[in-house]
Amino acid sequence: MSISSLQAFLRTEALPHFWCAGCGNGIVLGALVRAFVRLELDPTRVVVVTGIGCWGKADDYLLTHAFHVTHGRALAFATGIKVVRPDLTVLALMGDGDGATIGGNHLIHAARRNVDVTAVVVNNQNYGMTGGQYSATTPAESCTSTSPYGNPEDALDICALADAAGANYVARSTVYHVRQLENFICEAITKKGFSLVEAASICPTHYGRNNRLGTPTEMLRRLREQAVPLARGEVGGDRIVIGRLVEREREDFNARYEAVRRRAVEGGRLG
Repeated sequence: MSISSLQAFLRTEALPHFWCAGCGNGIVLGALVRAFVRLELDPTRVVVVTGIGCWGKADDYLLTHAFHVTHGRALAFATGIKVVRPDLTVLALMGDGDGATIGGNHLIHAARRNVDVTAVVVNNQNYGMTGGQYSATTPAESCTSTSPYGNPEDALDICALADAAGANYVARSTVYHVRQLENFICEAITKKGFSLVEAASICPTHYGRNNRLGTPTEMLRRLREQAVPLARGEVGGDRIVIGRLVEREREDFNARYEAVRRRAVEGGRLG
């Protein structure tokens, strides 16, 4: 993969990126750009929608169409764009706070409607940009700026939620498993219907420091040790199941909406 091909999607003049040293967002950005190149996408036909948060800054570094929206609303705007322009490749880039905590309701309904949008969610287990508060994915008993004596809540499984709501494709990897993450993003983009890829990361500035997880390198090693391939099926404790978790065939929203539109034009009704 040549530098020139990557530069078709990457705003190199905006580098170095603004993320903290040791943050996994740069790894995910690299996987995303390489996926675009592998799929031979036209950058003028790609729309990236981002919300508020650390990972939401990713659009600053991409040479695609970009739509930067309010906190928790990335999927609402992304699904609207895809419904109006089904010819475009539309992605929503969200953190766990943006995509599953404040934006959790939009996640449920985007998956339920099965709109052909790819959501790439970086789960760093806290609200990284605003000071390290706990989010819906913060593990129970973890220390954060708003739970210094331990988080009293159980963590939300983003992938299980997307599965239950009806997403056609759901996968999880980590920022340690770079090639796998890139492959999953490629598969998600090409899969018809709603797709979600979760990238497990650890915020080194807040979550890692508050929970004494060591250096960023040690946090990467921790992800390697926590990750369990789906085939092994080990759960419990701090295990992270990685793999292609869901792949189903369900007609996407645009196909169903076109049938409704056609009936309206022709004057036909159901029943």
